[in-house]
Amino acid sequence: MALLERDPEAPLSWEGTMPVTNRYTFGQAGERFFRLLKDEGRIYGSRCDQCNLTYVPATSFCERCLSKLEQWIDVGTQGEVHTFTILATNYDGTPSDVPEIIVLVKLGDGGLIHKLSAVDPEQLCIGMQVEAVIKPDNERTGSILDIEYFRPV
Repeated sequence: MALLERDPEAPLSWEGTMPVTNRYTFGQAGERFFRLLKDEGRIYGSRCDQCNLTYVPATSFCERCLSKLEQWIDVGTQGEVHTFTILATNYDGTPSDVPEIIVLVKLGDGGLIHKLSAVDPEQLCIGMQVEAVIKPDNERTGSILDIEYFRPV
């Protein structure tokens, strides 16, 4: 049977719960990136001096020269909006009462995708300077959600 053909004997729906187990890891660089975000409330990147690049989020190897990246630098919590989208529809397809702004914030030579708040959508523009709002120490868990959102500087 071809990949796109449907098995006529397959059930149309699954009743009840479906047991699913998986394990996702951030990898070594991702683990360190999120641990530093949790413990220090700072955003770090990995630096390749040979290519003059700072990867955010941090990686273990340079994608250009394949050098192992062992130098980590604090890139700060401020960056600029590289691109954005405004979500006016909820996940279920209904119109949203309050539009949500999602931005790619340029940090180092990379960036993070996250929410932008505390801004009038009419004032939003590419190149806008923004800063991360980091959760308090006791609320951080070691995930991207330790950054509550970005806001204009």
